[in-house]
Amino acid sequence: MLTTNTAAELFRHLSAEKAVLYRSIMDVFAAAKRQYRLQLRPDEVLAEANWSGSPPRLEEVSSALAQLAEWGNLESQPDTARVSSLNDFYRARFLYRLSHGGEAVEAGLAVFYQTLYRRAELQTVALEDITSRLLALRQLVDDTTSLDGPDVAKMHEVLRDLVRVFEDLAENAQAFMAGVARSLELQQADANAVVTYKRRLIDYLERFMGDLVRRSETIAQLIQYLSSRIDHIFLQIAEREATDAAPGDTQDQIDEKMRRWQGWRERWKGLQGWFLSTGSEPPQAELLRARARAAIPQLLGAIAAMNERRSGRSDRSADFRMLAQWFAACETENEAHRLARAAFALQPARHFSLNPQSEDNIPASTSWLDAPPLQISPRLREYGEATPRGPLARVRDRSEERALMAQQLSEESRQVEAARQRLATGQPIKLSELGDLDTHAFGLFLSLLGEALAEQAHPDQIVERQTGDGLLHIRMEPLEADSRARISTSSGVFSGRDHLLTISLTQESM
Repeated sequence: MLTTNTAAELFRHLSAEKAVLYRSIMDVFAAAKRQYRLQLRPDEVLAEANWSGSPPRLEEVSSALAQLAEWGNLESQPDTARVSSLNDFYRARFLYRLSHGGEAVEAGLAVFYQTLYRRAELQTVALEDITSRLLALRQLVDDTTSLDGPDVAKMHEVLRDLVRVFEDLAENAQAFMAGVARSLELQQADANAVVTYKRRLIDYLERFMGDLVRRSETIAQLIQYLSSRIDHIFLQIAEREATDAAPGDTQDQIDEKMRRWQGWRERWKGLQGWFLSTGSEPPQAELLRARARAAIPQLLGAIAAMNERRSGRSDRSADFRMLAQWFAACETENEAHRLARAAFALQPARHFSLNPQSEDNIPASTSWLDAPPLQISPRLREYGEATPRGPLARVRDRSEERALMAQQLSEESRQVEAARQRLATGQPIKLSELGDLDTHAFGLFLSLLGEALAEQAHPDQIVERQTGDGLLHIRMEPLEADSRARISTSSGVFSGRDHLLTISLTQESM
């Protein structure tokens, strides 16, 4: 069994004095492992290693190999293949290979470097792959030509591929949401590189957001279609996976099958949460879309800050030098005092009232020389605040405030629902016939209009899609190019090309 001390020995070469030499050697053995080579000799390590400077001598490599074997990263055995004389037989020659612990260390370091230097990506290809896998899964589920029912092996293969693609998409999206501004790279880049990167990033984000909007509805519809039949498929796949489990009694086999079934259900629930709203929570795809949209002003703000630094904007040291020149130009001490008071806000501080026991009402304009001394509390010196006096304040009753807040939330929900009923009639209506809209109805109208126009490739295209929360279905048909629609709101008049608008409630919201 691997103990804590043994595990610590396996990582000693990372902080040793010759850490660079040890890592170069271990990289050779990691590459040999990937190439299915079993053992290496010291001269082969010397020839194949990527040395950072001049190559070491063979004796140094042999000594380092022996040290790594002592720490447990390598295993050695006598090399008798090249023995040609009795002296060669008694000379120490060894073959080296990765030990079990060494393989674990190299695998861990590979994952560490991959995670540390991985660049955040928004994968439009992954969205396409998810759509194709779901379509293939639906085709397998609907296949009624086979007498034995759906092909469980093929469905298992499609679902494994779907999970792999989705996990890759989710991990890269999390990395992107964690830090897309790339502030360190922007600080080290010149102006031309920043402008070029800005254009590439904006094009990249716009392409991803367009693909996300275009494919999210299709993916959501496929997930909804499969959700009613997917549990039975997961049970069959769990039975197929449980056949390869270690032998045990009947109860162990049942528990293993149920554990695998539950695992597949959790993965499917995660996929649903990405593209379908769960209760009051919006889909993760909508959050990612909002984060990608917010990345553009973040990038522009970083570029503006860099331009301010490049434009020679005055810093604090330059301000102090200018202030020193102003002090030197003062003709009298009174002018210098007035300048100091204006520059450093040296106002009287008697309003602190740190002497409550004093009976004299000392005005704030009293000089420190003429006023009695102040009693400074030790607590004020240590913690920056005076010792509290008197009993603790009573706990305030917040029931009225909470009731008012609940009333406001209820009223707001009622107004939003009224706006939804006002627009979602299910009947086609021209924008020019909508009439006046209040604040909530106009806000809902703008939200629906934005989602519909994001799907439109050209002005004359008919748009039909489901909203991101899955509650409404909108269809917009452009009318004549010279037609105009005007909608009066409390914020002004909204005008544009007239459309035939149809908004209806989906089955889920009814």
